[in-house]
Amino acid sequence: QVQLVESGGGLVQPGGSLRLSCTASGRILSINAMGWYRQAPGKQRELVAATSSGGSTNYADSVKGRFTISRDNAKNTVYLQMNRLEPEDTAVYYCNTKGVAREWYGRFDTWGQGTQVTVSS
Repeated sequence: QVQLVESGGGLVQPGGSLRLSCTASGRILSINAMGWYRQAPGKQRELVAATSSGGSTNYADSVKGRFTISRDNAKNTVYLQMNRLEPEDTAVYYCNTKGVAREWYGRFDTWGQGTQVTVSS
């Protein structure tokens, strides 16, 4: 199985910064895309940032200029650097990885366990 482990969430004051990490492990042939989603209470899960194996990135309008997604392909790890955090950023953040598994070359779409980010004074 392909598994994702997230870390880096916590409580931070408005204007502060956090860095989230997500590492994929398992019988992975290739990773096509990695990304971060978030879900606040009572709201739908939304895409925050994503990156492809080719290096392209995209961001939600609400985080452009404040968040940066990066990837270490050798370590199968994706990061989300979050700067100038706002209370509206409070949510559970989930890592997502899409790719091809070694077993029968099947595709996978795996989610991390989620990490809480709380922005409050």
